[in-house]
Amino acid sequence: MESETTLSLDTCAERLNGNGFETLIAETPEQARLLFFEQILPGIEVKTAAWGDSQTMHATGVPEALLTRPDIEMIRTFGDDLERVAKIHNRRQALHADLFLAGCNAVSMSGQLVNLDMIGNRVGPIAYGPHHVVLFAGRNKLTPDLPSAMARVRNVAAPLNSKRHGLATPCATSGRCHDCSSPQRICNTWVILEKSFPPGRVKVVLIDTELGL
Repeated sequence: MESETTLSLDTCAERLNGNGFETLIAETPEQARLLFFEQILPGIEVKTAAWGDSQTMHATGVPEALLTRPDIEMIRTFGDDLERVAKIHNRRQALHADLFLAGCNAVSMSGQLVNLDMIGNRVGPIAYGPHHVVLFAGRNKLTPDLPSAMARVRNVAAPLNSKRHGLATPCATSGRCHDCSSPQRICNTWVILEKSFPPGRVKVVLIDTELGL
């Protein structure tokens, strides 16, 4: 097992590529946005796109920039101006989008992508549906192996997300997982991508900055 001090974006990218995930490395969120628009988007056919909630993804400004594109229909699944019924409808439609954007809760150095969801509207399209998926991850999401990746999600990402959304879960108070039965529990559906099928369907942009939760 590799220690946290030896976690390398280059090594991680090499292993992700070996698992069929086309992987790029950016130094900053701004460079990640440029890589998306200059290297990723021109190589795929996109008429419709959607996204899942991610602070890392929003730090790049990619979804906001896509909203200005007249040639791409954005399926909005978030927004204070959307009624709950519209959000649910649009989240179902996101499964049929050409492109789905999201962040990643954890990335193992063995080349696995780990995500955990409350209702599945984010992990569902990552696993199946959209022709293309692009995931953004800061260097703080790198972990030595799969067990540590899952532990990171439970004890770092989930408590911080619960607190961010004002949920009444034990982890939001204590900062660690209690494997609770709270009605507001957000740890319900795991999706662990071992490999991309078909190869290249899932693309990853690793960002050499600590971003998101």
